[in-house]
Amino acid sequence: MLWRNQTLSFDFILLGIFDHSSTHTFLFSLVLGIFTVAFMGNIAMILLIYLDTQLHTPMYFLLSQLSLMDLMLICTTVPRMAFGYLSGRKSISLAGCGAQIFFYVSLLGAECFLLAVMAYDRYVAICHPLRYTILMNQKLCALMTVASWILGSLDGVIVLVEVLSLSYCNSLVIHHFFCDVAALFPLSCTDTSAFERLLFICCVVMLILPVSVIIISYSHVLQAVIRMSSTESRRKAFTTCSSHLSVVGLYYGAVMFMYMRPASIHTPDQDKIVSAFYTILTPMLNPLIYSLRNKEVSRGLQKLLRKGK
Repeated sequence: MLWRNQTLSFDFILLGIFDHSSTHTFLFSLVLGIFTVAFMGNIAMILLIYLDTQLHTPMYFLLSQLSLMDLMLICTTVPRMAFGYLSGRKSISLAGCGAQIFFYVSLLGAECFLLAVMAYDRYVAICHPLRYTILMNQKLCALMTVASWILGSLDGVIVLVEVLSLSYCNSLVIHHFFCDVAALFPLSCTDTSAFERLLFICCVVMLILPVSVIIISYSHVLQAVIRMSSTESRRKAFTTCSSHLSVVGLYYGAVMFMYMRPASIHTPDQDKIVSAFYTILTPMLNPLIYSLRNKEVSRGLQKLLRKGK
């Protein structure tokens, strides 16, 4: 119950990722540009899927949820980082730090499970097209989406409770641009080995299990695509699946590298770069990958723009 006495007693100091040199000022401007593209791109994807009735299918509903998660994830880290850089106020309270940890861990977990649901959706659509409306009906799609949000939030609560139960008596300087769990370990004067084991178990559940579902789903999809006689059907299936696999590779690769390694071999600079990749760059790339490589999304966007004119 140590955290009860700490909640309002001190602030952490976020060192951030940039200083005020000319090079870092340019990089900061670049990050703001990426944030703007990600923000607008994910909002556009959500609105497009909502407004275009031809996109009211399980696949695009799941894609809209992915865009919502990406939008919330990038808004969890970048605005606070930008505020600290521009104002010079780098302090963040334990309560604020806890809120940031809860949201980004919950969103990371929810996105992991959602990507597995999206892989299952492609498996049913390609391997069992005649039974698609039965095996992937709207009710089941909604239930699996809600389950992804709930499981991600549960993981966020578990990590948050553990973080708040630690006692912080070392330096309160966080070598990161947001409150990352791994960056808090060196600041604790209590033994974090049990917490590190719990975090590893959470990562196994959040990463390994969904990855297993994705691998099994796409192994069946690959077999089905190879057996297709129509070149057009094979091309369409490959385009849709390659978009999803690109997102999966970008996301899971960075998160596994970040959280499946022992805390003892983490370095602050390395953690900042990897974290920036999956919390800033990936949310920008996801809508671009799906819009540029998906004819239905591109067609819906063009139709919406013509209506606007």
